[in-house]
Amino acid sequence: MNELDFSGQQVLVIGGSSGIGNGIAQAFRSRGARVHVCGTRAAASDYTAAEGSDLTGLDYSSLDVSSAAAIEAFQPKFERLDVLVLAQGAVIYRRGEFAMEGFRQVMEVNLISLMACATKFHPLLKQVAGRLIIVSSTAAYHATKGNPAYNASKTGAVGLTRTLAQAWAEDGVRVNGIAPGLVDTKMTKVTTANPKRLEGAVARIPLQRLGTPADMAGAALFLASPLSSYVCGHTLVVDGGLIL
Repeated sequence: MNELDFSGQQVLVIGGSSGIGNGIAQAFRSRGARVHVCGTRAAASDYTAAEGSDLTGLDYSSLDVSSAAAIEAFQPKFERLDVLVLAQGAVIYRRGEFAMEGFRQVMEVNLISLMACATKFHPLLKQVAGRLIIVSSTAAYHATKGNPAYNASKTGAVGLTRTLAQAWAEDGVRVNGIAPGLVDTKMTKVTTANPKRLEGAVARIPLQRLGTPADMAGAALFLASPLSSYVCGHTLVVDGGLIL
């Protein structure tokens, strides 16, 4: 038996059009799952490989998770759901999150939409004793001086992971999370595209390299598999040792 074989399973990755979510989506697809991803753009063809997007073999739908009405109206193209990964994320740089409009915008995507999506798909997960994986950030464990909304939302995501795990365990739904460190995606280009910042960032990581979406995918596969059958409500830090 191969515990990392997801053949016959349906996986939904919200925020799976690029970056960490896309890496997770492709990892499940490569192990036999039928994978559906949601992103903000109208069509899959609107994404490019240069942006860190590989939608090969994935089903795609457009979904604006900043809109409660859009989440409520979303009609999935599947009738079964084994694994739900919530990997949506937003950040505003240049102190934009200190303005209340920016703060609310980031909180809506990074925290409120997690609850909206989780509760929307809970009935499908309950039918098959499915698994929910919430992607937060190591920002939940330290201050991020320029990004109060990002920090508060990711801290909230870790707490939400614990509470949904406790609440839904009786339904057979196992909830866990992943807290990525510094991963090279379009959201982190403010650091990774700046040689001086990048050098300083890597110097603080014991493993001396950035994380990759594939690194995060390994954790997601584990948390969705029978290998983690007794792991419940835990957020797995995957950061190369950054917050040690």
